[in-house]
Amino acid sequence: TAALGEETLASASSSSDSDTGGASPPPRKKHRASAAEGAGEPGASAVVTGLSGVVLGLATQPPHSQATSAIHFNRSVVNNLSSNMQANGAGQESSELSCLNSTQNGESSSAGGSHSNGLLSSTNNGNSVGTSNGASTGPSSGTSTVSTASGSEVGSLKKKKRLSQAEEDVIRLIGQHLHGLGLNQTVDLLMQESGCRLEHPSATKFRNHVMEGEWDKAENDLNELRALMHSPNAIVVSSRMKFLLLQQKYLEYLEDGKVLEALQVLRGELTPLKYNTDRIHVLSGYLMCSHAEDLRAKAEWEGKGTASRCRLLDKLQTYLPPSVMLPPRRLQTLLRQAVELQRDRCLYHNTKLDSSLDSVSLLLDHVCSRSQFPCYTQQILTEHCNEVWFCKFSNDGTKLATGSKDTTVIIWQVDPESHQLKLLRTLEGHAYGVSYLAWSPDDTYLIACGPDDCSELWLWNVQTGELRTKMSQSHEDSLTSVAWNPDGKRFVTGGQRGQFYQCDLDGNLLDSWEGVRVQCLWCLSDGRTVLASDTHQRIRGYNFEDLTDRNIVQEDHPIMSFTVSKNGRLALLNVATQGVHLWDLQDRVLVRKYQGVTQGFYTIHSCFGGHNEDFIASGSEDHKVYIWHRRSELPIAELTGHTRTVNCVSWNPAIPGLMASASDDGTVRVWGPAPFLDSQEVDGLNENCSNMDS
Repeated sequence: TAALGEETLASASSSSDSDTGGASPPPRKKHRASAAEGAGEPGASAVVTGLSGVVLGLATQPPHSQATSAIHFNRSVVNNLSSNMQANGAGQESSELSCLNSTQNGESSSAGGSHSNGLLSSTNNGNSVGTSNGASTGPSSGTSTVSTASGSEVGSLKKKKRLSQAEEDVIRLIGQHLHGLGLNQTVDLLMQESGCRLEHPSATKFRNHVMEGEWDKAENDLNELRALMHSPNAIVVSSRMKFLLLQQKYLEYLEDGKVLEALQVLRGELTPLKYNTDRIHVLSGYLMCSHAEDLRAKAEWEGKGTASRCRLLDKLQTYLPPSVMLPPRRLQTLLRQAVELQRDRCLYHNTKLDSSLDSVSLLLDHVCSRSQFPCYTQQILTEHCNEVWFCKFSNDGTKLATGSKDTTVIIWQVDPESHQLKLLRTLEGHAYGVSYLAWSPDDTYLIACGPDDCSELWLWNVQTGELRTKMSQSHEDSLTSVAWNPDGKRFVTGGQRGQFYQCDLDGNLLDSWEGVRVQCLWCLSDGRTVLASDTHQRIRGYNFEDLTDRNIVQEDHPIMSFTVSKNGRLALLNVATQGVHLWDLQDRVLVRKYQGVTQGFYTIHSCFGGHNEDFIASGSEDHKVYIWHRRSELPIAELTGHTRTVNCVSWNPAIPGLMASASDDGTVRVWGPAPFLDSQEVDGLNENCSNMDS
């Protein structure tokens, strides 16, 4: 019992010293010193007296009651200390009380405040696992005696959580990113605390040797790395990496003017690899460069230094497994992919794609509001006095041409700032009305065609407003469609009465194809192939040079009109009684059928639009304009305002937020983003759009 009292007193004293940062002297000296100073500090004297009384009380008790008293020792000490502090009116807590109270409450205490790895002392099931002068104490509770550290108690410390593979990958990605920012000490601490490894030690050594230009050592490192590749092609991959190293070594020798050393690398090291001999021939030509600037220009190389060596490392890293060395800027790559995926899934994203992460916030998901989309009427053009059958923006987006049953074509100028349209000039004299328009590739000329019973077409100079050509091969002809050759010097035209011509700008007939009843035409970018939909519910490709043709698209119903994407891969068809169909011309398969539109036997013209042509718009016989995202069959917007059939829709190719529609109601509507609204109106608009989207 006496031993227990001494041990307990020593523990309490050491705790006090631990809190004050001092060393703990033997307990008897501590007791005498406190008693001697008691006259000046009554609070301290009371504390020591209380502790001594408890210890002596334990010593004088019978044996059968000593265990019971020892069990309540902690509580007695705390109560004694508290009462003595209150009785003496102390305004601050003693270090002994803080230590014991923290132990009583299951909190940890330590001599240094934290371990060397920066982590605070851990707790085990709410019990204290503290340190005193570097020695750990075991877990304590209200029903256990104070005990010292032992092997079993150290083993009871809570084990560090084992990281999953995904967690290790994330830590390595963060470490690589921080390393790229130059926060190397932070990276070291992160790897130390997590127990992870940013890259294999051999890879680190290899990286350092490359960046320092120690090429012989870097070559030796390749042998170690080859053993880590675990690939049947490890030898080949190693040869490729060695080639890249030697190429850098060769170029740096040349830049330094060490021609003989460079020649030795070329002959004695690069050539024996027998890899990429064509590149070796190119490298040998650099020996003739007269100065360093000439070498860098011909080799398209940054020159000796950090920039070129970093680029070399990026190439070398692609050959190594990620467990050995992470691919360059892997975290940025993953974040960029996530942003691009969110943009792809955004139904209303209609702005230029920017691959830089600086243009977006990584803290929020990407969302585009419908209010930024061309769903709102900006302008109503009422200058036509009859049905408007067609509209088309110029290729540069600066003008809009509209054709009407009133026999006129109106050219509108688009204001680049306000996007408002202003009448530029009116082209007259189309006796049968204007049902189709086609801009030349350079927007200098505009061709106008009439309805089925029209045998003429008009070729206008838009800049001067003069009629260059009025073409008519025969009064029996029906020239209802036209398409420009990409060279801008020829065009093809035809109609449902079996005419199919290729002509020059003066209307001279260059070639003809007999027996083809043309409904709509399009010239592909190869300059040879002309696509034509005919009365057999199909689209065929015609080559006027070798006079061959082939079937590309076959539908079950009449194709009223079609248009082709800029890359020539996709075709958008308006099919009678069916609606709008998307075809892949290369694979010759139907990709998607878009829902919602009302399509009978009227000729309605749809279009691709928006940035990257991600959207599709079409008129409808139910007086609406429908817009779809190219990947979604359901419309994302239904635009109302017209009072009769909408015959044609055109999306501005240069201004993604501008669109025009022509209708039998005699008007042309210009659609754009929502006008400026206050915050409440915007919130209400977005709420309505969300309800519609859901």
